Amino acid sequence: MERIQATLDPFHGRFVIHGPPAEVVEGDWPGSVVLIEFPDLAETGAWYASPAYQDILRLRTDHIEGDVLLIEGVGPGYDPRERAAKLRAERERPGGDTGA
Repeated sequence: MERIQATLDPFHGRFVIHGPPAEVVEGDWPGSVVLIEFPDLAETGAWYASPAYQDILRLRTDHIEGDVLLIEGVGPGYDPRERAAKLRAERERPGGDTGA
């Protein structure tokens, strides 16, 4: 953990959550959550592939079991109704998911 921030800085990454176990209110969760934010998905991928991070990657993978996901986030103007409309349109078009 002492070396991770130096790998994030060149890619403008920052910890949003670096946490203790979450309070589970629905379903099951096996442990804690770490969420690192980057300006965009390209910076995220560049950080993950960077020699600096790759050099310390085994320090995590040899000692901590977990999954890593690179996900495009939503911006400040995000409206979930727009996403719902898009999903509904995809579902209703011929050959779309019927949900059955």
